[in-house]
Amino acid sequence: MSRPDRGAVWRRLGAPSEQIGSANEPRERVENGVRFNEKWIHRDRDGRVERIVLWDRYDLVGIFRVDDAGGLHPEAIPEA
Repeated sequence: MSRPDRGAVWRRLGAPSEQIGSANEPRERVENGVRFNEKWIHRDRDGRVERIVLWDRYDLVGIFRVDDAGGLHPEAIPEA
């Protein structure tokens, strides 16, 4: 299975509203059991977080839908 690259995810989901870290960020974090160094946060028109995309360097490692209560629900990672 081939995972989509950054450009493909950007085209599919749009530009993130906020970015934490970068592909070259040396520090890694772990959230929801996923190790990453860059987080894209996508907000809806009302400013609520609706989706989080996690990257480890240039590899897509997780996409999570955020519910109204703030719970995270993993989405299937699409094939490239």
